[in-house]
Amino acid sequence: MIAILGGGISGISAGYHFNLGEVESVVYEKNRTWGGLCDNFTIGNGFLFDIFVHLSFAKDESVKNLFSRSTDILEHDPISTNFYKGYWLKHPAQNNLANLPFLEKIKIISDFIKRPNVSVSELNNYQEWLICQFGKYFATNFPEVYTRKYWTIDAEKMTTDWFGNRFSLPGLSKVLKGALYEQAENFYYVSKMRYPSTGGYKNFLTYMADNTNIQTEKQAILIDLNAKRIDFSDNTFAHYDKLVSSLPLPELVKIIKDAPIEIVEASEKLLCTSGQLVSLGFNNPDIAKYLWFYIYDEDILPARAYSSSLKSPNNVPLGKSSLQFETYFSSLKPKKLAGGLLIEHIVNRGIKMGIFSMQDIEISDYREVKYANVVFDHERLTNVKKIHQYLDKNEVNYVGRFGEWDYLWSDQSLLSGKKVATRILNQEK
Repeated sequence: MIAILGGGISGISAGYHFNLGEVESVVYEKNRTWGGLCDNFTIGNGFLFDIFVHLSFAKDESVKNLFSRSTDILEHDPISTNFYKGYWLKHPAQNNLANLPFLEKIKIISDFIKRPNVSVSELNNYQEWLICQFGKYFATNFPEVYTRKYWTIDAEKMTTDWFGNRFSLPGLSKVLKGALYEQAENFYYVSKMRYPSTGGYKNFLTYMADNTNIQTEKQAILIDLNAKRIDFSDNTFAHYDKLVSSLPLPELVKIIKDAPIEIVEASEKLLCTSGQLVSLGFNNPDIAKYLWFYIYDEDILPARAYSSSLKSPNNVPLGKSSLQFETYFSSLKPKKLAGGLLIEHIVNRGIKMGIFSMQDIEISDYREVKYANVVFDHERLTNVKKIHQYLDKNEVNYVGRFGEWDYLWSDQSLLSGKKVATRILNQEK
């Protein structure tokens, strides 16, 4: 029997692909519901929210087919926006400066022209990369601020091995054009985004979950690698032939019996962000104007927000709308506010931003998510390699964002589970 720890998208994918190969597997999920970061929740009379913003732009045909077998799909143009010092700018901001005051644009363009001409191989950190791409003024006021809000760390303390094609890198002519005129062209790195018609983002996983043995409320508390045994918090246990884990590496190492001290110490050095979700339901259908948006002002605590009702009208009761705000904290950046105080802060700032009025709010909700994103600090690769080598030696397979400890989107996490399942199935032949 193959034991899979964690019922998020990568764990479910592994279980589903084992099932296709007619090999017995069980997914053990500690929560009452499966889904992990792809799960959702409902507040009030039918306001559904995902855990963080989720929209699919998967290119892999096998992923797209699995998603389409689960649910009817809505398509969205990937049009987002940015809030900066009272101004709304189409995303990405570097291509869309038109709405800024004249002097602000001059500062950005002037520093863009003077940006250092340095080979990427000579750069030491993410801050240097940002300055070389956009100039110091834009880098300082836009992505460096966002880095502190979203990643909870200064850009100079981050590496450059995580963002791939996530940035638009315009030349001077495009920057100038975007500063003079509002651009109709969309500079986002995908052309379409997809979302389930009903059931939230989690519904994309339904077909796989229906064909996978998932046991919920099964929290692993001890793994004996020699005995190939997992103990659970409900005083049950299970033996396995092979083990696959999508648990965050620090949580996995913590429950391995007699894990070497150097592996425990390496896992404790891994950095990640935690998320605070403030979800608002409105009694007005027209509150949400943007599918999602980024907030660059540091005195406004959330880094970004999305509209669940714009993702699908079925996520709210008829005649209503909704927004969810994401604020991040970590061991490097403690949370400033929590619970009702953070809700109050966001409501006050949202009113000042002109998004809604107090009378529009029907319901609010606050909750926290311990593991949100992997932080790409300069020690990450060394510590992850050390842990992965230990797990490989002990035949513990790892999948997903927090198993691989990498910046994986949901489709990449699905493929991560599939890859490990395929490898193990091939070994069994």
